[in-house]
Amino acid sequence: MKIAVLDDWLGTAKDLAPWGTLEAEVSFVREHVAEERLAELLAPFDAVCLTRERTPLTRRTIEALPNLSLIVTAGRRNAKIDIAAATERGITVCGTDSHGGGTVELTWALILGLTQRVPQNDAAMKAGGWQTGMGTLLEGKRLGIVGLGRLGRRVAAIAPAFGMDVVAWSQNLTGDAAAEHGARRVSKEELFATADVVSLHLTLSERTRGIVDRAAIAAMKPTAYFVNAARAGLVDTAALAEALGAGRIAGAAIDVYDVEPLPADDPLRRVPNLVLTPHVGYVSAENMGLFFRQMVEDIAAFQSGHPIRVMTADAPALG
Repeated sequence: MKIAVLDDWLGTAKDLAPWGTLEAEVSFVREHVAEERLAELLAPFDAVCLTRERTPLTRRTIEALPNLSLIVTAGRRNAKIDIAAATERGITVCGTDSHGGGTVELTWALILGLTQRVPQNDAAMKAGGWQTGMGTLLEGKRLGIVGLGRLGRRVAAIAPAFGMDVVAWSQNLTGDAAAEHGARRVSKEELFATADVVSLHLTLSERTRGIVDRAAIAAMKPTAYFVNAARAGLVDTAALAEALGAGRIAGAAIDVYDVEPLPADDPLRRVPNLVLTPHVGYVSAENMGLFFRQMVEDIAAFQSGHPIRVMTADAPALG
C-alpha cells in the first residue's frame, strides 16, 4: 500500500506516529500542492492522509485517481473532501478525534493580545522603543460569543475569571441552553452592537456562510474587538478589513483564511490593528500527535478489512 501524507508543513508527522508498524510505503509531503497538480502527484497512491482542510479533494481530483481506495482526514469534519464522490467510487473516508483545547486557548491568547497590545509592544521593544499606547481591561466588559457549541462553551467558561459579562447568539440557541453555560441569549443585532469583544465559534455550512456580514460589523462599537479562530467563510473579510482600515472598530484577530497558506502579498497582511496567526488553533504537539496516531490506526483497520471512524456524506459531523 502506498500512502501520501499531505501538507506536513512542519515536518513532524513521521515522528508523531508509528507509521513503521504499517505494511505500507509512506511518503510525507511538506510543501502545499496546488489543486491543479494534485492528480499527477497522487496518481501512484492507494491512500491519502489530510491535515484538516489544508488540501481539498474535489470530485474532479477524486475521479482522476484510479488507485485511491482510502482517504483519512484529521478530525471528524472536513468540508473540502467530496465524500459523496468518494463513496460513489467505493473509496472509504475515515477521520480522527481531536482536542478542542487548542482553539479555546488560542482564542483567549488573541483576545488578550489585542486588548493588552502585545504585538505592538513586542515590535516596539525589539525596535528599541518602549510603550506604544494604553491597553484595555476585560473586567466589566461584555464578551459576545457567536456559536455556543462545544468550543464556544469552553470560551464562555473562562470569561468569569476576567470579570466579564457573557452574551451569546446562534440560530438555534435557546435562552435555557445559554444560561446553562453561563451566558445570556441575545439577538444577533444586540450582540454585535453591545459586545466589547466578539468571538466566533460556529461550524461553516451553507446556512452560516457569511453570517458575520457587513451589517453586523458596522453595528460594532468603535472600541470593540473581533476574534475569528473558527472559519474564514463565516465572515465578510473585505468588510472587516474596511472597518479596521477606517478605524470603525478597535481591532481584530484572525487565525483562518479563505486561501491557506495566506499568500505573501495578500492585502490582509497590511491591514492596521489586525493580529494574524497562521491557522494554529489546532496545531499543538498533543493534537497533531493524536491526529497522526489515529491516522495510523485507521489505515491498519482498513487493511484488516474492518475500517473504523468511517465518515459518510449524510452523517452528522462531530469533533
